[in-house]
Amino acid sequence: MKNQRYTTWLYRILALILAILLFFYVNSTKSATNSQSSSSTGTTSLTATKTVTVSVPLQLNVNSNKYFVTGYPQKVKVKLQGPLALVTTTANTQNFKVYAALSDLGVGKHKVTLHQEGLNHESESTISPAKITVDIEPRRTVSFPVKVQYNKQNIAPGYSAGKATSDVTSVKATGAANEISRITSVVAQLTLAQNVKKTVNSQAVIEALDKNGKTVNVILTPSTTTVNLPITSDGESKKVSVNLNAKNGSSGTTYKLSSNVSKVTAYGSAAQLKALQSVAVDVDVSDVKNQATKTVTLDTSDNDVTAFDPTTIKVTVKASAD
Repeated sequence: MKNQRYTTWLYRILALILAILLFFYVNSTKSATNSQSSSSTGTTSLTATKTVTVSVPLQLNVNSNKYFVTGYPQKVKVKLQGPLALVTTTANTQNFKVYAALSDLGVGKHKVTLHQEGLNHESESTISPAKITVDIEPRRTVSFPVKVQYNKQNIAPGYSAGKATSDVTSVKATGAANEISRITSVVAQLTLAQNVKKTVNSQAVIEALDKNGKTVNVILTPSTTTVNLPITSDGESKKVSVNLNAKNGSSGTTYKLSSNVSKVTAYGSAAQLKALQSVAVDVDVSDVKNQATKTVTLDTSDNDVTAFDPTTIKVTVKASAD
């Protein structure tokens, strides 16, 4: 009986020891697994790569004062591949450039390879297109007069257009010599609505055209202008003198007003024109200290007529103390 009790307690102690050993074994296995998993995750995070394609401006290394280059794309695509963080930062900041080295090339057409500069050496890049064809020509700048162009068919029946005037009378065209030689006219393209019946004062795009009316690839300076086109009914007209009046002047100051336009054409009914002897033109001189030139619009309502041609005149104001 005593041996049986002793054996029972022995089994219990052995079972407890086995349970403790099993507990430590399981825990050590989990720790190893977690450590291995953590290590694997960290390694994956450190070695993660990314591929992205960005669009960047193409720069030309060329003497732009001597040559004018055509035929190249404004932007190219760059495929970036490398460490995730590095590629992401590079794509967002675009702190690198893509360029075509043209400095050692002469006049004519050339096929050149594009290069990049500024990318981290850990990143790989692929430029698309890898090569481009450019046309290098001598640079030339020539001045041309500007003519106003518009569609006369858009003027309403029974109405006529007067002489169009433009704020810009001449422009400088810059480009390849062969393109400049193609220019036969430079026009300000004024857009008119259908059946227009009122005087138009609007911005117009300036274009250089060849003999076939096609746009020539040059840079125009300036490239836009304000055009005034007087449109009146086919009624009576009358030439009248211009009477300039200073308005909002300072006390103790004398203002002398002059204009290169002494007479304008007034449009209206016979009764309106009979009563009109001269055009009253008020010129605001409040901001003139010494001398200034102002563009003044002729007021049809104050003078009780339909329209004037021209609709605006330039007035020179000279101020002097009494």
